[in-house]
Amino acid sequence: MTNGMRTSSLLAVSAFTLSSALGYAGASGPIQASSNTTTPKTGPIAITGGKLLTVSHGTVENGVLVIVDGKIAAVGAVGNVSVPKDATIVDAHGLTVYPGLIDPDTTLGLTEVAADQNSNDLAEPSDEIMPHMHVADAFHAETELIPVARLNGVTNAVVAPGTDDSVAGQDIFIQLAGRNRDAMILGRDIALAMNYGADQRRRGGRGNSQFPSTRMGLITQLRQSLLDAQHYEESRNAAAKKADKTDKGADKSGAATSGGGDKPEKPMERDLKLEALLPYLHGERPVVVGVYEAYDVESIMKVAQEFHLKVILNHVTHSQEILDEIAAWKVPVIVGPVYDLPAANERYDAVYTLPAELQKRGVKIAISSGEAGGPGGAHTVRNLPYAAGFAVAYGLPYDEALKAITLNVAEMFGFGDKLGSLDVGKSANIVLANGDPLDVRTDVKSVYIDGVAQPMVSRQTILRDEYSK
Repeated sequence: MTNGMRTSSLLAVSAFTLSSALGYAGASGPIQASSNTTTPKTGPIAITGGKLLTVSHGTVENGVLVIVDGKIAAVGAVGNVSVPKDATIVDAHGLTVYPGLIDPDTTLGLTEVAADQNSNDLAEPSDEIMPHMHVADAFHAETELIPVARLNGVTNAVVAPGTDDSVAGQDIFIQLAGRNRDAMILGRDIALAMNYGADQRRRGGRGNSQFPSTRMGLITQLRQSLLDAQHYEESRNAAAKKADKTDKGADKSGAATSGGGDKPEKPMERDLKLEALLPYLHGERPVVVGVYEAYDVESIMKVAQEFHLKVILNHVTHSQEILDEIAAWKVPVIVGPVYDLPAANERYDAVYTLPAELQKRGVKIAISSGEAGGPGGAHTVRNLPYAAGFAVAYGLPYDEALKAITLNVAEMFGFGDKLGSLDVGKSANIVLANGDPLDVRTDVKSVYIDGVAQPMVSRQTILRDEYSK
């Protein structure tokens, strides 16, 4: 290939990437999806006549749901609920009404175009252990992928960093609408993203490399980091105690001295990496451990138990032989993607039946939409209800499948009192659809977030309308 041809090819690729990211400027001008901002609250809203899937207390066939100031004010059967006189009536006859769906494992806002590295902010390659990385610092609220997911009934999501690192950073919990990025982030540093397995090994890591290239190296490095954090806390507490004693023995001028001398005590230097691990060592927040193989699950759980970590297991895709062991640990599990291929020694449906088998053993499960840790973890969020529907086809009870993408997720991450079911006092994140939410043939007709009806427009609907002419 000549230099001229190579340059032309690169320009063509760059032009395609740019048009994908910004929208194609056709005869009607540039394509722009709806913003993620909300509109001011109006007055009370009454959604009447619909089939209410409450998640927490069964199904109401002919129901009424009242929204006041962005919250669910009343819910029940027609005739049993008082509708405010000034309420805007939304006729939901023939529609199914259910709480907004929640995806427990996405990279929304961390990637836009998978082929363009400049639009991917997924993982920090400079170290394997990066607990002091905050997804909140990288979250891009204006991503075109949020309206796409919202249009299919997803109103909330956990955003996690990519899976390249053993300890990748701290997750956020978002709402898929808000006046700005801060309003959309409902919870910062809600969980620590940890990963263990073949994918985390730096395969080029030989000789002088500072990164582990074996599972042994990964788990040893992780254990040492946790020990270092414990030692750091002990040293910090000791330094604080010493400083307190020094303050009490300060001279009349008020200057704190060391041992009564004239030299001020030097404060202990902060270590952000070790400091970030402390809330998780105390069990104050969950550690989400991404792991696939049974023997890897057992290995990483030994470390988790050694340090008394509050664990949420993620994936466990090829761990069917230890499901009873997982149940005995009494830890919740995020399952996904449920469409993964079985291993060579597994039944064809081993992965498909995993949610049902875990639920059968009393494990609280959540279901994620698709590819984890990479760009696909943002583009597949719209398929979340279908992943749950697929699990139903392979034995998961329907009510449990709906919980796995609503209430269970909210409870796992500390938002069970605010989201995940149609209950009085919870945020009015509500979806109206013309059928079963887990059925691919169903169309979502309306989405409310904090009681505000969202525009049913995304970059994809604009492209559809543009070219259907």
